[in-house]
Amino acid sequence: MSLLNTLLPSRARTQSQSDSQGAELPQSVKPAYEVKETPEAWGVTVNLPGVNKEGLELTAEEGHLRIVGRRAWKQPAGWTALHRESADAPYELVLTHDNAINLDAVVAELTDGVLSVSLPKHEALKPRKIAVK
Repeated sequence: MSLLNTLLPSRARTQSQSDSQGAELPQSVKPAYEVKETPEAWGVTVNLPGVNKEGLELTAEEGHLRIVGRRAWKQPAGWTALHRESADAPYELVLTHDNAINLDAVVAELTDGVLSVSLPKHEALKPRKIAVK
């Protein structure tokens, strides 16, 4: 069983939220994501259409992985939206883990609106071969 498979309950969205700079955030949307596991690491892939690197905030701390993405899309001048299925709200995803991640070695890459995060396991969790004497 993967240690990184539990989405925390959403916070009450009636309270205003703020980012790390104290700016108000509108209600957030949970993005589609996938969690994978290898013997060396966990991998998280998150779909964040319209988000660029400047609009992405990734925080890994003991017990939580938090991803917030803000879209950079602006409606062109003179255009009127006749139908929209995408919200202007930022994406927010919070996953829990049991501190088995080497936080100093976390790597994240954003390509074409898809965020890939590699969360290496602590050495103590990696499988080892034991020599028999």
